[in-house]
Amino acid sequence: MSEVATGLNAAGIRADARRERNALAGLTSPTFLVLGLLLFLPVGWLFWLSVFDDTGLTLENYRRMVVEPAYISIFRTTFELSVLVTALSVVLGYPVAYMIAFLPPRAASICLTLVLVPFWTALLVRTYAWLVILQRRGVVNSVLMDWGVIDEPLQLVHNFTGTTIGMLHIMIPFLVLPLYANMRAIDRDYVRAAASLGASPTATFWRVYLPLSVPGLAAGTVMVFVICLGFYITPQFLGGGRVTTISMKIQQNIATYFDWGAASSLGVVLFVVTLAVFWGFSRLFPLRRLTEVGGP
Repeated sequence: MSEVATGLNAAGIRADARRERNALAGLTSPTFLVLGLLLFLPVGWLFWLSVFDDTGLTLENYRRMVVEPAYISIFRTTFELSVLVTALSVVLGYPVAYMIAFLPPRAASICLTLVLVPFWTALLVRTYAWLVILQRRGVVNSVLMDWGVIDEPLQLVHNFTGTTIGMLHIMIPFLVLPLYANMRAIDRDYVRAAASLGASPTATFWRVYLPLSVPGLAAGTVMVFVICLGFYITPQFLGGGRVTTISMKIQQNIATYFDWGAASSLGVVLFVVTLAVFWGFSRLFPLRRLTEVGGP
């Protein structure tokens, strides 16, 4: 009898769980439906414009990306810029997040506020600020020339260097925040256990702490890289026309050439590349790990 009662109880629990899942699905389905429409309808429209023109079905817009050197150069520039900014964000952002994670709560709050300060200023304003700082008669060149470090102004803006600096300033918080959340949740007992077993601080960091912070690092890295792929304002102003990214070419195709097909094909390719990046990261770091905040 006890086995029958246990079986009935388990069946009842499964039925309740099933009803709860169905109720949750019913409550969230309108939201997912709206999000799906907002995502796939514009992408579907872009795909339609990219493969159909006045003559009918055509793949000319996609063929142009493969055979024309200008498009190949734009893709190379976009990916080189995105990879460089992402790598520099990791190099500069990881120590910042590591330091904040070990600070007392009050000091950590102050440091996080400083990290978040750029979010309180409009992106265009921040870009113009870097334009003022890095130009030939800007703050950096003026100070270096006054100190006798250089004899003539450095070319720090309207090139790849200025674009990288401006994007890096904007992207670092996107890496620091998820990484800090992950680091704060790492159990310090793991570090103490490694030290008690004779591991040096360096060995403890590389063999214990760094692997535990990988989920936060991966989430921040993919976020920074994907945002960099679609950056427009900073390359437009700090690049000075010498740095052309995919998003800038999309704007140029529409505003200058009124070629919606070429612009749409670039938008579709950028969307597919973004999905491929997310898929690749999900293979290396499953979504469950990316949403973890600590633990082994």
